[in-house]
Amino acid sequence: MHPPNEEFVKRASDCETMAKLTRDPESSATWNRMATRWRQCADKFMRESQAAKNHPPKRYRKAEPAWAQH
Repeated sequence: MHPPNEEFVKRASDCETMAKLTRDPESSATWNRMATRWRQCADKFMRESQAAKNHPPKRYRKAEPAWAQH
């Protein structure tokens, strides 16, 4: 299995290839829009991954049960 970002980029590339191969201008435009959306997914994934690395989630300790407090 490929990391999500690589998968998004591969799908965008596949859509761009299909856009070049099709003869119908409307189909070509549709494939290009799909490629753009896949690239946007890749960009968003990278931004959010970087943000998650820079700001790890806070971990809170569970409060001790009342019977454990002396």
